[in-house]
Amino acid sequence: MKIAVLGGGNGSHAAAADLTLNGHQVQWWRRDAKAIAALKANANALTLKDSNGSREVTVHVVTDKIEEALSGAQLIVCPTPANAQADIARLMAPHLADQQVVYLPPGSFGSFIMAKIVQDSGNSAQVAFAEAGTLPYLARTHAEFEIAITTRATRLPTGVFPHRLSEHALSVIASAYPSVEDAGNALSGALMNAGPIIHPPLIIMNAGPIEHFEHWDIHNEGTQPAIRRVTDQLDAERISTRIALGFGEPHFPLANHYDNDAEEWMYGNLAHEKLTDSGDWREHLVLTEHRYMREDVAVGLSLLVSIADWCGTPAPVATGLLALGSSICGEDFRSHGRTLESLGLGDMTIDAVSALLQNGFDTGRAH
Repeated sequence: MKIAVLGGGNGSHAAAADLTLNGHQVQWWRRDAKAIAALKANANALTLKDSNGSREVTVHVVTDKIEEALSGAQLIVCPTPANAQADIARLMAPHLADQQVVYLPPGSFGSFIMAKIVQDSGNSAQVAFAEAGTLPYLARTHAEFEIAITTRATRLPTGVFPHRLSEHALSVIASAYPSVEDAGNALSGALMNAGPIIHPPLIIMNAGPIEHFEHWDIHNEGTQPAIRRVTDQLDAERISTRIALGFGEPHFPLANHYDNDAEEWMYGNLAHEKLTDSGDWREHLVLTEHRYMREDVAVGLSLLVSIADWCGTPAPVATGLLALGSSICGEDFRSHGRTLESLGLGDMTIDAVSALLQNGFDTGRAH
């Protein structure tokens, strides 16, 4: 299958290498022209490291022209930070075509945001926008052309916008990621996102060590019982919000990630041990700039709090962590982050939003 991969981060490197390894024709776009030129000078070659050792893969196309990456692609994989989604949607908008599937792993409701931008651009192509509960990979770049994959997702709960296109979307995604699972509409998919649950307690409650030590592994010594208890309470608020909106099981409780005897979580059993054993997450962290703060607190946690407020579900832990993150960064994430209000949905009823998520913006064309 012809697949476009967008972005230059760890997840995009992993997707470009792994999908190529699995026999797909990958067209990889980065906006960094110098990085693209360097990769072309390296004959489009990446080294992929995982539990099976190291091997070299050659990506079919690498480009800084997004239209070249999108051309003919059935699936468009976009594992970029949530803050980049709107800009990427504007760049994609003139070039998207019927039957294409845009996949955000994960999304923080970016599927809806991207679809709205494309619709507003005047492009009426029947494109499905989907988002997963996590990245398909736990991965880190080791060198300019080297990506290490610690483990791959074994379950990828995925929501689709508009939901009426979900059968087609999930079928296309399954050709690249067989572990995909139907999680309903895009809002259900957004409320599967593990990042705003696991990362805000880690980045906020480890603020002192992060600012003190040159390198800190928040998934190893940073994951202490007190922090895990907060994570469990935060996840309970996420699940309560899902239930209040009528979303059914499985809810993928984050506690299962840490319990190898529980039902399999998104990365399967022993994933946490593999992550900490790798040492790849012992990093220099800039507290106010790290993706866990800028994406999972400012975007993901803002969204969760706004959804909980909208459907009348108490979320004191989420609200408190959001306030603490705002204080650390000297900003008001609740007012200026990603919320239902900022997306124009805050005054709509649950039934009205559900209908919009099912049908999309253009219901006049054949399904």
